[in-house]
Amino acid sequence: MRTLAYIFILIMCLGGSLRAQERKVQNKPYIDLRPFHFGILVGAHWQDLEFVNSGPQLITNDDGTTVESIVTMDQDRWDPGFNVGVLGEFRLHENFQLRVAPAMYFGTRHLTFHNHTPDLATNPTVEEYQELKTAYVSTAVDLIFAAPRFNNHRPYLMAGVNPMLNLSARDDAYVKLKRMDTFLEVGMGCDLYLPFFKARPELKFMFGLTNCLDTGHADRVRDKYSKRFASSVKEAHSKMIVFTLYFE
Repeated sequence: MRTLAYIFILIMCLGGSLRAQERKVQNKPYIDLRPFHFGILVGAHWQDLEFVNSGPQLITNDDGTTVESIVTMDQDRWDPGFNVGVLGEFRLHENFQLRVAPAMYFGTRHLTFHNHTPDLATNPTVEEYQELKTAYVSTAVDLIFAAPRFNNHRPYLMAGVNPMLNLSARDDAYVKLKRMDTFLEVGMGCDLYLPFFKARPELKFMFGLTNCLDTGHADRVRDKYSKRFASSVKEAHSKMIVFTLYFE
């Protein structure tokens, strides 16, 4: 919250300095006076998952013997994706807007499993990998606070919630995510008033509010080799960094 306060003060100071500059002819001077308007969006995002590992686990082999297994797992990089959608925006006040933006998010997460107790006879693998593909249907609801317009630009801050439906869960994967997840999102952007339309570049940060891991998936895995990897984590939280261009 302190960081957001600093950003807000910076934007307000920027707005004050812009008012001292020379005024120019405004493009689309009445576009913000509409009570409701539509638009489209395209963008890129980077996905990450934070995991809570299960620690040591007991694995029963086919011959009935029990061995202790320690497998840890992590997403070792921010994986890129893209998003497209539409938006509808309500004018609440001169400085406040409510935006609803249904969109699709497509991406892939690269997961790495580290086997810390390899067995040369039954389980010699030290590392295993999974490409976790995701296709989300989202409906973000955001509140936008915009500074006064100066010439042909207008900076703003935004915050909201974004429920998402995961369409790409696979039963044969080591890790499976839940169908539903909910994100808190905060960010900043700037309205750019061009001669024929308004463009809005925006950078936002999204934080998963729930445990998005399907914790019952590991119990449904029957293969002994796969089970030690499927049971290696007990909790997961999603994060995203999203850069979006809105056109109205």
